[in-house]
Amino acid sequence: MTDHYATLGVSSSATLAEIKKAFRRQAALHHPDRNSAVDAPRRFQTVQAAYEVLSDAAKRQAYDQNRRRNLLDSPIDTAREIWHSYFERLL
Repeated sequence: MTDHYATLGVSSSATLAEIKKAFRRQAALHHPDRNSAVDAPRRFQTVQAAYEVLSDAAKRQAYDQNRRRNLLDSPIDTAREIWHSYFERLL
């Protein structure tokens, strides 16, 4: 499961305005027209998907419920995925 909050670099308590700001920043950073990296299109799509979920109140609520359930069901796998996405952004 991809952590949409980590993808955008915001906390789970972020407001819609903070999510929009983070989306614009990440989209500009990873947009294929501005970034010539091989994985830029994939990262841009990931950022778009995260924004699509977090900007819609109903989708965000469902995502948050699923996220909490997954953290309880498989904390090791969830932690591994979160750290992987974190280090991927750094490198």
